[in-house]
Amino acid sequence: MTAADIERYRRNLQAEIEGVALYRTLSEVEPSPELGTVYARLAETEERHAAYWRDKLREAGATGPEPGIGWRTRLLMWLARRFGPALVLPTVIGNEQSDSHKYDTQPDARGAGLAADERSHARLFRMIGRVTPSGVPGSAIAQFEGRHRAAGGNALRAAVLGANDGLVSNVSLVMGVAGADLAPRSILVTGLAGLLAGSLSMAMGEWLSVQSARELYEHQIAVEREELEAFPDEEIEELTLIFRSRGMDEAAARALAQRMTGDPAVALDTLAREELGINPEELGGSAWEAAISSFLLFAIGAIIPVFPYFFTGGLTAVGISLALTAVALFLIGAGITVITGRNALYSGLRQVAIGSAAALITFAIGRLVGVSMIG
Repeated sequence: MTAADIERYRRNLQAEIEGVALYRTLSEVEPSPELGTVYARLAETEERHAAYWRDKLREAGATGPEPGIGWRTRLLMWLARRFGPALVLPTVIGNEQSDSHKYDTQPDARGAGLAADERSHARLFRMIGRVTPSGVPGSAIAQFEGRHRAAGGNALRAAVLGANDGLVSNVSLVMGVAGADLAPRSILVTGLAGLLAGSLSMAMGEWLSVQSARELYEHQIAVEREELEAFPDEEIEELTLIFRSRGMDEAAARALAQRMTGDPAVALDTLAREELGINPEELGGSAWEAAISSFLLFAIGAIIPVFPYFFTGGLTAVGISLALTAVALFLIGAGITVITGRNALYSGLRQVAIGSAAALITFAIGRLVGVSMIG
C-alpha cells in the first residue's frame, strides 16, 4: 500500500461523502415524491461507496479526521434549499457525466462494482434532466407529441432549401460568366458544370450526414441494449421516470416498467424513442434516398437560370434567365412560409431581393473582370 493509494482513498471518500450530502439535500427539497425517492436511493449508493473507502483506509492503517464537505458542494446544497433543486440540477448532471468514468482506471473500485454504479448514475441523471415537477419540459413535449409533424416539416424544409441552393448558386455563376461577355455556348457549359458539381456535392454531403447519423443512432441503441442487459434495475428506474412524466402514478408507472423489462425488445424500443429520441425503425432515414433527393432538388433549382441558353444568348438570355429565376425565388420564398407561418408575399419578395442581389453582384464582377481582360 503506497502513500499515493492512501491519498486516492481519501479523495474518493471525500467525493462520496459530498455526494451523500448533496443527494440527501435534493431528496429533502425535491417537490416530486418520485424524484425525491430516486435521490434518496442515490444517496444510499454513495454511502455504500463511502463505507468501502473507509474500509480501505482502515486496512491501510491510515488514521485522521474524516474528510469534510467542500465549499462547492455546500454552495450547491444552499442553492437547492433556497431556490429549489431545478437550479442546481444542470450542474449536478454535468458533474455526474464527468465522474461517470472516474473509477474505470481504479482496479479495486471496478472490482467492487463502484465503476458500474457511477455509470448507472450518469445514465439515470440523463433521464432526470428531462423531468420537471410539472411534468415534461417543452423540448420533451415537442419530442413526444410532435415527432410525426417534425418529420414532415424537415422533409419540406430540405426540399425547399435544396432547390433554393441550386437556384441561387447557379444563377450567380451564370450571371458572373454572362457579365464577362462570354459566348452563349460557354455560359451554357459553365452553367451545366455548376449544376452537376453542386448537385454531386449536395448529394455526397447529405449521404455523409444521414449515414453518420444512422451509425451514431445504431451505436447509441447498442449501448442502451448493453445497459438494459447489465443494469436492468436502473433501466426500470428510467422507464418509471418516463411513464411518470407522462402522467402515470408511481405504482402504475413502476409496474409497467417492470413488465416492460421482461420483454427486452419492447423495453429497448421504448428507451430508444423516449430517452434517446430515436425511432429504431427509421434511424434518420435512408442515406441513399437523402442523397438522390438532394441531387434532384439542387438540379431542379440549378437548371432554371441555365434553361434560356439552350435556345438563345446575349441580353435576351440574361433577361429571361433573371425573370425565370425571380419567379422561382418568389415561389420558394412563399413556399417556405408553410414552415415559418410568415406572410407569403413578404417572404417571396424578400427571397427575390436576396437572390437578385447575388446575381447582380456576380454579373457586375464578371463585367469588370471581362473588361479588364479585354483591355
